[in-house]
Amino acid sequence: MTLGRRQMVVGSAMAVGALGAVAACGSAEAPSAAPQTPSEPAENTELAKTADVPVGSALVVDGIVLTQEQPGRIRGFSTVCPHAGCAVSKVTGAEVICPCHGSSFGLDGAVLTGPAHGPLTPVDVVVRGDSVVRG
Repeated sequence: MTLGRRQMVVGSAMAVGALGAVAACGSAEAPSAAPQTPSEPAENTELAKTADVPVGSALVVDGIVLTQEQPGRIRGFSTVCPHAGCAVSKVTGAEVICPCHGSSFGLDGAVLTGPAHGPLTPVDVVVRGDSVVRG
């Protein structure tokens, strides 16, 4: 059977359209907990109010983990997990948890459970009045 010119053009157009639809479906990236490089806020940028950082726990904000082990002692750490570079994002009580491989860190940034072998990197923060700022 021989195809005419019109049938060839229509068939080709349909094939290209189908390939485009398949490519569009395949190009959407699923959300993941892949390594991230959070942008760090500039110095003197307010990160949170001191009242927002729970005593005996932590708050994750703008790529920084703010911890308050004791009342009035607020410390900052990078959210970048030293294991694989994922962003720690979950806080459960006095533990900061990385969603990628389950490493957990204490309020002092130290590793509680691996696979991470090193602590979270300290970030300079300062309490000014009732605000915690990047310092």
